[in-house]
Amino acid sequence: MTDQPPPPPGNLPPPPPPQGGGYPPPPPPQGGGYPPPPPPQGGGYPPPPPPQGGGYPPPQSFGYAGAGSDVPGGPGAPLPKESYTPWFTRVLAWLIDYVPFLIVVGIGYGIEAATQETVCVTDTSEYQMGDFCATGNSTLGVAALVIANLIGLAYVLWNYGYRQGTTGSSIGKSIMKFKVVSEKTWQPIGFGLSVVRQIAHFVDAIICYIGYLFPLWDAKRQTLADKIMTTVCVPL
Repeated sequence: MTDQPPPPPGNLPPPPPPQGGGYPPPPPPQGGGYPPPPPPQGGGYPPPPPPQGGGYPPPQSFGYAGAGSDVPGGPGAPLPKESYTPWFTRVLAWLIDYVPFLIVVGIGYGIEAATQETVCVTDTSEYQMGDFCATGNSTLGVAALVIANLIGLAYVLWNYGYRQGTTGSSIGKSIMKFKVVSEKTWQPIGFGLSVVRQIAHFVDAIICYIGYLFPLWDAKRQTLADKIMTTVCVPL
């Protein structure tokens, strides 16, 4: 006769086996007992984190502020004088700009001088004064001088009007690494206003050229033409 295992204490029946495939229930989640969040909807990307530092994104900084502001980081705050192009740099740019003009016009004057003609007239009156000679320009010399001046004028309009008006820099300014911009928009002023600005330089000249010297002491290093046109020269 085989030995039977003794019944459990208290004559209670053994617990029934677990249902559902014979596996015990999963343990409760850890970390506070909350289930993991559901996956995000709408493309599967989580929402961006909230901005820090008061709930506003940090401001962006640019080379120069826009309209109504003279300096980045503070509307209306003035730029230091060193931020504008020095007077000597502007003078060098002016000399570079006028070298091609002087060369072209100089060639025209050279042709005019080399092709001058001398005409002599003999006095046939009763006084017998002899020959009278006069030197004048030839047709070729006059034509060469006119063409040279027209080419020089076209160069000035292109350099100071179109090139400077659209990019802010003439040839000389580009070589010296600065440009002319509006104080209000910090952008080039366009063809028409750039031509008007060159004409406004006559104001600098009629007062014994003192207007050209204003950048030596002015806070924004402006000539009188710059003040009239509200333009400044700044490094590239």
